[in-house]
Amino acid sequence: MMRPGLTADGRHVRIPVRDQLLAPLLDDLAIAYAEDPVEVGHLLAAHAGSVLRLDHAEVSDDMPDRERETRAAEADVTREALLAELPDEHQADRLLGPDDAVTLATRLTRLAAHIRNTANRTSR
Repeated sequence: MMRPGLTADGRHVRIPVRDQLLAPLLDDLAIAYAEDPVEVGHLLAAHAGSVLRLDHAEVSDDMPDRERETRAAEADVTREALLAELPDEHQADRLLGPDDAVTLATRLTRLAAHIRNTANRTSR
C-alpha cells in the first residue's frame, strides 16, 4: 500500500508513486525489452509516434476536435499494446480493500491536517 508522507519543506503531501508504481513498471518494461527487443522496440516507436501526433493535435489551434479524438484513440491503442507486453500486475488499476482504503484516507487526512494547522499557526 502507498505510504504518503510530507515533503521536506512540510508544505505538501507526497505520494510515492515513483517508487511504488513507476519503478516496477520501468523494470518490467526493461525486462520485456531484453526478452524481445525487436517487438518491444517496434511497440515503443509506434507509441512514441502516436504520442507526438497527439501532442501536436492538442497544441494546434486549427486542429478539428475529431482529429484530436482520433489521435488520442491511436495513442490509447499503442499504449495498450505496450502494456500487454508487461506482466499482469500492470494490467489493471491498483485496487484497495476497505481496510486499506480507510488506512490510506486516514493517513492523507492526517498529513493534510498537519499542513493546514502548521500554515494557520505561521499566518497568525
